[in-house]
Amino acid sequence: MPRPTGRVLTLLELLQSGGTRTVAELAERLGVQGRTVRRYVDQLIDLDVPVESVRGRYGGYRLAAGYRLPPLMLNDDEALAVLLGLVAGRRTGLAAAERTAGETAAAKIRRVLPKHVARRLDTLMEALAFTDRPGEFDTPDAEVLLTVADAVRHHRPLSIRYTGRDGRRSDRTLHAYGIVAHAGRWYVTGQDARLGEDRTFRLDRIADARPLPGSFEPPEGPDPAQRVLSAFATADYRHEVTVRIHGTVEQIRAHLPAAVAILEEDVEEETAECWRRVELRVEHLDWLPAVLAALDRPFVIDRPAELRDLVLALAERLTSHARRA
Repeated sequence: MPRPTGRVLTLLELLQSGGTRTVAELAERLGVQGRTVRRYVDQLIDLDVPVESVRGRYGGYRLAAGYRLPPLMLNDDEALAVLLGLVAGRRTGLAAAERTAGETAAAKIRRVLPKHVARRLDTLMEALAFTDRPGEFDTPDAEVLLTVADAVRHHRPLSIRYTGRDGRRSDRTLHAYGIVAHAGRWYVTGQDARLGEDRTFRLDRIADARPLPGSFEPPEGPDPAQRVLSAFATADYRHEVTVRIHGTVEQIRAHLPAAVAILEEDVEEETAECWRRVELRVEHLDWLPAVLAALDRPFVIDRPAELRDLVLALAERLTSHARRA
């Protein structure tokens, strides 16, 4: 049977989960009488934990709004989820803080865990392996990330200082539609107010972000994730490629995802096999012949002629290899 101190800590954990808890509910969860719940509440108040009493039919107890409790109480599953999340975030590059912040956070959680839980987690971490290499991505500044998120939520314009991929710095006014995590990086998509055009920016390249007065109305249409994928597929690369492929949307997307290609889609015939127009913008063509071969679907190359030559060269090499004894 739990000791009184253990029940008091359980009461604190229940109140931390938010909302108002009735005396009857707390008594049932703790396995005690209502008057004992009141005594435990008095003990929390003596410890300067601001527990409020709510009167009325649906009254009970709750914590004062905005109060941050110093203890962090995690059960086995919660501790495992937090630590695995920190590990996965570091490896995929989707940690919204410097590498040291994730490591120190994991160390603090590890330090306060009960010994039996810590041993189990250590056993898991020793047995865990990844097939990919740890990500070496630049992480966005935490303050920039939070400022942009607040602007997205309240539809506030932003002043940002951005460094492009060519190293040039510029000051822009951005109407941010949303934040998107993709392929180990953080992006924000929105309208560049000066140009009046939609743009996608890497958050780790934003050195400063400040909210501006006023507000804007987000446009209807694709969601932020779709806008980012479309921006990748239409980026200003060297070659413009147009191919017609006979197949279903699923068959084509398996090898040419939305971040790579724009696909002419008919919602009513999404699962039907038919000729579909596919457009790509790429810096190099040498990887496309193998992708088209992997599709194993009939296709016609409209442009550029250079891609057609590369596909023919691949076909000749494969034929030559296949005929060898």
